[in-house]
Amino acid sequence: MNNHKPKQWLRPQTAAKAVPFLLLLALLLGAFDSATPVIYIIGDSTAANKDTTEGRIERGWGMCLHEYLDDGVRVEDHAVNGRSSRSFYAEGRWQKVIDKVKPGDYVIIQFGHNDEKPAPDRHTDVGTTFDAHLAQYVIETKAKGAIPVLMSPVVRRNFQGDTLVDTHGAYRLVAKKVARAYGAVYVDANAITHDIEQRLGPDGSIRLHMWVEPGKYSWAKKGRKDNTHYNIYGAHVVAAALAKALGDAVPALKSHVRKTKE
Repeated sequence: MNNHKPKQWLRPQTAAKAVPFLLLLALLLGAFDSATPVIYIIGDSTAANKDTTEGRIERGWGMCLHEYLDDGVRVEDHAVNGRSSRSFYAEGRWQKVIDKVKPGDYVIIQFGHNDEKPAPDRHTDVGTTFDAHLAQYVIETKAKGAIPVLMSPVVRRNFQGDTLVDTHGAYRLVAKKVARAYGAVYVDANAITHDIEQRLGPDGSIRLHMWVEPGKYSWAKKGRKDNTHYNIYGAHVVAAALAKALGDAVPALKSHVRKTKE
């Protein structure tokens, strides 16, 4: 008589022994992920996540930022179309972000495009409400032990002849002022994107934006000439430039910035 147990009788025991190991591995991976600094982005449509179905080519620069950073940091893009510093806060969107923020994380704050607009649920004024809203984001971010990064608004493609002309007025200056007053990191995205657009010129800069010929896409049958929002190429160009600027402004992030061809 064969007294040896069939091998398959041992399998449940082997599996049972494997469970604690797998559980430990999952816990370690979870701990590693939670320890990884997160870069949260809040802002408007120029940075926001976009619908990519049906061949749509509009992108926010925030959608592409992770491609210019290594795995030592993680990016979460919470920017939303049409939001200002006022409406993003009032709608409770900021609360959902700040509840997740932990010490060592980063929060990129970029508003201005919609703060300029007259709609009462979005409009803020330079010197009072716009400054105050940006300051509130900074204060709450620092209270969580995270690092606030204020960015001035990216430019619109607005050429007069061969010269790019500003459309933001004093709104482009507020982020720098608030960053100095409240101890935040400052990145001049306005100047960075101005230089990109100006270097490409009136014709070349069109390649950055949502200029679509009529009939090419079902989602833009009449075409589109949009000098504010980026296409895939434009979002990548801007994201690469802002990642480099972020590394220059924050020494702890510099080693995480991927090198790109100039």
